[in-house]
Amino acid sequence: MTEVIRMTTTETAGAAPKHGAAPDRTADERPVKIETRKLSKLFGPRPERAIEHIRSGGSKQEAQERFGVAIGCFEVDLKIHAGETFVLMGLSGSGKSTLLRLLNRLHEPSSGQVLIDGEDVTKLNKQELLRVRREKFSGMVFQQFAILPHRTVLDNVGYGLEVQGASRSELRERSMRAIELVGLNGWENNLPAQLSGGMQQRVGLARALAVDADVLLMDEAFSALDPLIRREMQDELLELQSRMGKTIVFVTHDLDEALRLGDRIAIMKDGEVVQVGTAEEIITKPSDAYVEAFVEGIDRTEVLTASSIMQPVKETAHVRDGPRTVLTKIRRYGLSGILVVDSDRTLKGFLPAEAVIEQLEDDAASRDRIEEKRIVPASSVQTTIALQEVIAHSTDATGPIAVVDDAGKLRGVIVKGAILAALVRGGEAAVADRPGRAVGGEGAHDGAAAGEGAS
Repeated sequence: MTEVIRMTTTETAGAAPKHGAAPDRTADERPVKIETRKLSKLFGPRPERAIEHIRSGGSKQEAQERFGVAIGCFEVDLKIHAGETFVLMGLSGSGKSTLLRLLNRLHEPSSGQVLIDGEDVTKLNKQELLRVRREKFSGMVFQQFAILPHRTVLDNVGYGLEVQGASRSELRERSMRAIELVGLNGWENNLPAQLSGGMQQRVGLARALAVDADVLLMDEAFSALDPLIRREMQDELLELQSRMGKTIVFVTHDLDEALRLGDRIAIMKDGEVVQVGTAEEIITKPSDAYVEAFVEGIDRTEVLTASSIMQPVKETAHVRDGPRTVLTKIRRYGLSGILVVDSDRTLKGFLPAEAVIEQLEDDAASRDRIEEKRIVPASSVQTTIALQEVIAHSTDATGPIAVVDDAGKLRGVIVKGAILAALVRGGEAAVADRPGRAVGGEGAHDGAAAGEGAS
């Protein structure tokens, strides 16, 4: 009965979850893969003095001037879940690359903890740390491709395995599998000089994937690429992640890239994390003026999704309801029609008020329950569909736009007034806070959407 718009992963930029090992689970339901606790890195002599000074109420600038240190990051608390792409972003000098290197102890922390699968790597000796790096980390993919110019693609991809002592047959098998994953089939015997920039970056990515560990660290990996190639590499990473479900920590200074790739994003400033959230959360609820300025120029239609602008359904009809019961619900809220669901809230369609009246006036019609023939298809979109697609869909919709999850269960409804409000900064709050009838004065749209709860 319903007409549902379904979009692919790459068509719903900013939707969550976009990828990962468990797309039907939210990030908070996945186990924690990486955790930092009060993690700090100060460059310079005796950093503990500066840390204590700041903890005692002194400013970072005072600490830097008084103790001759540079603050890379300060007391960062993060939880990164298994299978998510977690983006660290901020301006140059914000501490994002320093934080990335602390995760596998390429930088030694000045204080705090880094836990990988619950194991505190800051307490490990060199041999134990080497074990964790080999077992947990695929390596790092840098802005500069960091591939060896005198080695072929195959030899470059297999370099990490070679260091680990893999046999020749295992090295070749796993390297070729990684080469195929990144689309470099047929280029395995070429030298890097014979490859384009995008292909060279694919070699670096394949080398990390060949190791086949759980965590992939990427530091400005696509920043040196031309815009078109950069977009292609972003698509490639999204596609790979949808199949592999690795935990990816991705550093970028580009907000568009962060919004496109990240399941969640941590925005950093002066060595501290000022906000962590999904793309929608950061766009709609910036934590402070700094974050608000960061996201000011973003095209909200590409980031916001149906779930971010939908409103609760005030009333629904059940497929077993009789026509008089349905008409009572319609009149109680002044509706011109009502959405129909079954016992598990699966959307079955839309019932116009005039169809209910016609059934009651028909002497031969049932008085016990709604007749299926009177239920018309409901316009519906999935929760993860981008706002720009909702806008396109709303131009043809005559009844309420229902919002359903992947299983077809009714989750909310969208009114045209909410779409307009979402295009204006702060509009979401205005829509969400308005009681009673929904914004817009649009008949069936309004009555089906406004209020709290649903029958």
